[in-house]
Amino acid sequence: MLIEQIYTGCLAQGAYYIECNGEAAIVDPLRDTAPYLQRAYNSGAIIKYILETHFHADFVSGHVDLSRQTGAEIIYGPNAQADFPFRSVQDGEELILGHCRIRLLHTPGHTMESSCYLLKDEHGIDRALFTGDTLFVGDVGRPDLAQAIDPQLTPQKLAGLLFDSLQNKILPLHDSIMVYPGHGAGSACGKNLGEQRYDTLGHQKRNNYALRPGLTKERFIKDVTAGLTPPPGYFPANVIMNKKGYTSFEKVLSRGRKALSPAAFETAIRETTALILDTRPAKEFRDGFIPGSINIGIDGNFAPWAGAMIPDVRQPILLVADPGREEEAITRLARVGIDNCLGYLSGGVEVWENAGKELDYIDSVSALELSEIVHRTPANILDVRRLGEYEHEHVLDAMNMPLDEINEEMSRIDPRKTWYVYCAGGYRSMIFISILRARGYRNLIDIADGYSAIKNSRKFCITNDTPLKHKP
Repeated sequence: MLIEQIYTGCLAQGAYYIECNGEAAIVDPLRDTAPYLQRAYNSGAIIKYILETHFHADFVSGHVDLSRQTGAEIIYGPNAQADFPFRSVQDGEELILGHCRIRLLHTPGHTMESSCYLLKDEHGIDRALFTGDTLFVGDVGRPDLAQAIDPQLTPQKLAGLLFDSLQNKILPLHDSIMVYPGHGAGSACGKNLGEQRYDTLGHQKRNNYALRPGLTKERFIKDVTAGLTPPPGYFPANVIMNKKGYTSFEKVLSRGRKALSPAAFETAIRETTALILDTRPAKEFRDGFIPGSINIGIDGNFAPWAGAMIPDVRQPILLVADPGREEEAITRLARVGIDNCLGYLSGGVEVWENAGKELDYIDSVSALELSEIVHRTPANILDVRRLGEYEHEHVLDAMNMPLDEINEEMSRIDPRKTWYVYCAGGYRSMIFISILRARGYRNLIDIADGYSAIKNSRKFCITNDTPLKHKP
């Protein structure tokens, strides 16, 4: 019996490869199926099952493509409804995998069809539990995502179901069982996920707040529903794609790999409604970019931020990337359902500039330069980190406007004023500035290296309670 976690850091997502006697099962695969096919090929195993813990919201699953490529059965728990062939397995039903068995435990709460998969070895001993978004290390799945699909499924109702699932299906299991969750720290599918990517059930019983002894259902509901931030806007679209199916990843990749000369790229800008997405690092973007571009750097949490900033997954995309990284960008966009890439600028920005095409630039100041500016005259400083980061510590008098609220809150920014913008290190602030720049805001200046540089400069008053006054 073999268990292997295939982890994707950008999405903080764990898929799993299970093998027993030449037969394999894949739990919650991503859209790009090559790693699972290669893993099975390396072992000479046949992929028999694709085990889906629920209809995912934060990424598009590879279930449809992988089933087509291998003939493997797609497995869901009770209550699942989809527009493609799959097998609905009932609570307690077992699947045979070589000499091992996999028992489905129906655990509604995160969603109504949410299920865990309990792996039993050839001796019938429980060895591992694949919990999807039901149970994480240090947390449980958020109970508010299904409401976007069915308004009757309130967070309180789902939280109550999740409590019952944990109490009746998971807590009675043996402490020695390994828990393999669907996500780790950084995922938007939970509030307080731990850094560990798996753990023993016994350790979680002792340390996970949602499994603590004596916890009442009422208290659980209150704890789990408290402090939930709005989910990213692309989540409902991903759920629909996971239920209805999607264009094959091969076709998406083939379409997006169309290399465009500067002239052809310029024509596409003029003749389509495409968004120009520049995936280079923030500092490279700052120093020269195609006018109207937005910047989401590929070397950060690229896919989640792309999904959050481009909630319409049908939006046509024209891609700008460092040469050689175009396919990576197309792949990672497809993971969150952004499939309509029309092509990329061949040779990148350097070729565009050499062709005599126009470039735009973002002004930037260092923390020390900003301290001198603030010393001379009051300045408008904008903190685009999340509210929790801002409340923990921020520059005195800085206004908070989290990046993921930009569409709802941008009216608070007076375009006639000059704004100095920071995040933690410069990644999110450049996304923020580029989006508003594309909408006509010209007076936004990036604070290089963000809050870390501001704090290390020791030139500013830092507070955690009062909204930047220059330190004397």
